[in-house]
Amino acid sequence: MYAIIKTGGKQFTVEEGQEIYVELLPGEAGDTITFEEVLFVGGDNAKVGSPLVDGASVEAKIEKHGRAKKVTTYRYLRRKDSHRKQGHRQPYTKVTISKINA
Repeated sequence: MYAIIKTGGKQFTVEEGQEIYVELLPGEAGDTITFEEVLFVGGDNAKVGSPLVDGASVEAKIEKHGRAKKVTTYRYLRRKDSHRKQGHRQPYTKVTISKINA
């Protein structure tokens, strides 16, 4: 059984036992969270939401919080003696899917 959930403005296809990296979520490592925005549940009896599946949820356990690799942007204007360098590290949360409730 698998499900499509929505979190952090993105959609993820998840199965039980799978580890995924999502946008930073509130909570500490070891906490259990529930994703209520389930768009699709697949398996023997597929359920398609319009837009969400009624009564469906996905439970997950927070493994850790972290920050991704640095992304560097550089802007340069020729003949203007102008440049700008900027870096960004996006925070993330690693979760393990424990249960899909359909």
